[in-house]
Amino acid sequence: MTNHISNSLAHADISSVLHPYTDARAHERQGPVVIDHGKGIYVYDDKGNEYIEGLAGLWSVAIGFNEPRLVKTAAEQMAKLPYYHTFSHKSHEPSIRLAEKLVEMTPPSLNHVFFTSSGSEANDTMVKMVWYMNNALGRPNKKKFLARNKAYHGITVASGSLTGLPNNHRDFDLPAIPVRHLTCPHFYRFAEEGETEVEFAARLVAEAEAAILEEGPETIAAFIGEPLMAAGGVMAPPEGYWQGIEALCRKYDILLVADEVICGFGRLGTTFGCEYFGFTPDIMITSKQLTSSYMPLAAIVFSDDVYNAIADNTAKIGTFGHGFTASGHPVATAVGLENLKIIEERELVANAAKVGRFFQARLRELADHPLVGEVRGIGLIAAVEMVADKQTKRPFAQPGKIGATAFSATQEHGLIVRAIGDSIALCPPLIIDEVQVDELVNRLKKALDDVAEWRSSENFN
Repeated sequence: MTNHISNSLAHADISSVLHPYTDARAHERQGPVVIDHGKGIYVYDDKGNEYIEGLAGLWSVAIGFNEPRLVKTAAEQMAKLPYYHTFSHKSHEPSIRLAEKLVEMTPPSLNHVFFTSSGSEANDTMVKMVWYMNNALGRPNKKKFLARNKAYHGITVASGSLTGLPNNHRDFDLPAIPVRHLTCPHFYRFAEEGETEVEFAARLVAEAEAAILEEGPETIAAFIGEPLMAAGGVMAPPEGYWQGIEALCRKYDILLVADEVICGFGRLGTTFGCEYFGFTPDIMITSKQLTSSYMPLAAIVFSDDVYNAIADNTAKIGTFGHGFTASGHPVATAVGLENLKIIEERELVANAAKVGRFFQARLRELADHPLVGEVRGIGLIAAVEMVADKQTKRPFAQPGKIGATAFSATQEHGLIVRAIGDSIALCPPLIIDEVQVDELVNRLKKALDDVAEWRSSENFN
C-alpha cells in the first residue's frame, strides 16, 4: 500500500494520528474538530466556527491564544540560541533567569529548580529525586507515596501510578511504584450522612495517619496532592484538611509535595494553591500556566534540605544521573519568563480573584437546573455535576453518558469544556472578563437545557 498525503486534514488525522484521551474507534467514525487559530479566550476551527475555550486548552492558557509578546520572545530566542542543554556545567540566561524568578515567587523555603518539559515528567523526576535522596540519607526503605483517589499527577509510569483515576491504570499495569491512594477529599460525594466539613476533614486526616502507621512511617517518603483537585472533577478540600495533612507530614518526617500544575500562577486567585489553602510544601510541581502552554515546560521547585541531600550524593557518585535533552530549553524558558511578566503586569492573579467571584456566582445560578446536583470551584476553575436525582445525589445508571452528551451540546453552542464523568469542568483563560463570563454561562445554560430535553425524550436515568 502506497502512503499518500490526503487533501482533507480530517481524513489525514483519522488515518495517521492516535489521539490521547480518545476512543480511537469512535474517532474514526466522527473525526476531529480541527482548530485553526485563536484570539483571546476564543478559538476557531477550520470551518470558521467560534468557540469560547472554556478549559483554557488543557487548564493552561492563562494569557489567551494570540499573545504577540510571547511570539516575539520565542522568535528572538530562536534566532539567538534556538537550543542548548544544561548538562555538565552548561547553562544559558533564559533558564537561569526563570529559575531565579520561580525561587522569588514560591514560598521562601523553596530555593532550587529542576526543569522538564511536562508535568508528568516533573512528577516522574520528583519520584526519582525523593528515592535518590532517601538512599543518600541511608533510608532505603523510605520509598512509598501517599496520594488520593481521583488525583491526577500525570501519565508516565511513576506519575501515572500516583494518579488515582482507574482509566489511567487499566491495562497499563499501573500502579508500578509503591503508592497508597486515600479517600478523595470531596465533601459532596464522600462525606458521611450528617458529617460536617470539619468532621469530614478530621476523618480524612485520621485515615491518612492510620495508613502511615499501618505502612510504617519509616517506609513513607512523601504525600503528594493537588491543592484543589482538577482533572478528577474540580474538587476543593474541606476546611482544615491541608493543615491536618501538613501536620502529619511534619510529625512523621514525610515530604509534602504540592502538585501546582493546574492551580499554579493564579488559577485560584492566589499565585499558588498552597497559598490559598495555607500550607507550605517541601516540593512544588509547576507547568501549564508557566508558559501558558505556548511552549512545553515544567519546573520542580524544592527546599534546601532536598537539594543538599541530592547534592551531597552527586559529589559521592560524581554525577546526578538524570536529565532530559530539553531540560531548561532556552526558547521554552524565555517564553516562560515573559509569560510570568505578563501575568504580573496585567494583574491576572487579581483578575482571577475578582472575575472568579463573579464566575462562581453566575455558575451557582445553575444550581436550580433540573440536571445539576452541585456547582463547585474556586476562582477561575469550576465544575457542574449532573445527577439523576438532585435530592439523593443519585448518579446516572450509565456513568459518563450524560457528560458526553453535555460535552457535545456545549460544543454545538460554541463552548469547549471538559467532561469528567458526568461533571462539566470549566477553567477559562485568566484574561476573561465579566461580559465574557456571562457569555460562557449563557452558552452552558443553553447546552444544559438541550441535554435535559434529550434526557426527557430518551427517558434516560
